Amino acid sequence: MIKNSYFPQGFIQETMFVPFYARATFSKLYPELLEDSMSFKILKKLDDVDFSRVKKYLTQYNGLIYIERARNFDNALKKYMKKYPNTTVVNLGAGLDTTFNRIDNGNIKFYDLDLPDAIEYRKKFIPETPRNRSIAKSIFDQSWFDDVEFQPERGIFLIAGGLFGYFKEDKIAGLVQVMARRFPGGELIFDGVSQLLVLLDNKKKERLGYIGYLWKFSIKNPEKQFPNWSKKIKVVEHFLSWEKIPRNQKWSLKTHLYMRLSNLLKLQRIVHLRFLK
Repeated sequence: MIKNSYFPQGFIQETMFVPFYARATFSKLYPELLEDSMSFKILKKLDDVDFSRVKKYLTQYNGLIYIERARNFDNALKKYMKKYPNTTVVNLGAGLDTTFNRIDNGNIKFYDLDLPDAIEYRKKFIPETPRNRSIAKSIFDQSWFDDVEFQPERGIFLIAGGLFGYFKEDKIAGLVQVMARRFPGGELIFDGVSQLLVLLDNKKKERLGYIGYLWKFSIKNPEKQFPNWSKKIKVVEHFLSWEKIPRNQKWSLKTHLYMRLSNLLKLQRIVHLRFLK
């Protein structure tokens, strides 16, 4: 059992295994959306993990949510790497994420940051390399800033998938404000949900007894919300989660309807920020 200091017992396992299992299985089904052979290889080694609850949760639509996020993040990072081929990348709340294996160009420095127990578990299946290191710290322990290599001329790109929503906005804003000062010229990409989805999803979680899983942070008007955090923050772009994802006619009618509804109600977004020099 992976324990931690600011999430309820069992939370780390859920947030680690759900996106991992989704990428491992759905990238196998839809390789045109995401190639993630590393996750599939790791999955074969996890004989001691009971994925029954994860499988029950991962409908086709829910599984594709994690493929969509990884694909959108990868594309944004690859675009940044064209300008900064020797950049540093920091994966916040990495879990069993395999972004490095999907996007490595042979030159980048990549850091996977997560809580100590999560990193300890990660290392059993994803060994470190000279250019892909792990940092066993909370994202709010700002000492990790000193653990990553940063040279302004080489840039820095930070990713936070499925992470910020579990913390109050002032806490996330405070962290990003410090990032903006510390990493001028760097960029940050993250995902989030609308206030409507926060309300609907939290009611469902409360009904099911998942009190520790409640959303606390929502995306409202990105053009106003995030520059308001700091004068050093600029919105590069923001878009609806399914906006850039090619549709597959083989997906179920329910999946297509959920995607359209999500975009229509603006339930989920990707936000890409730049830290001004």
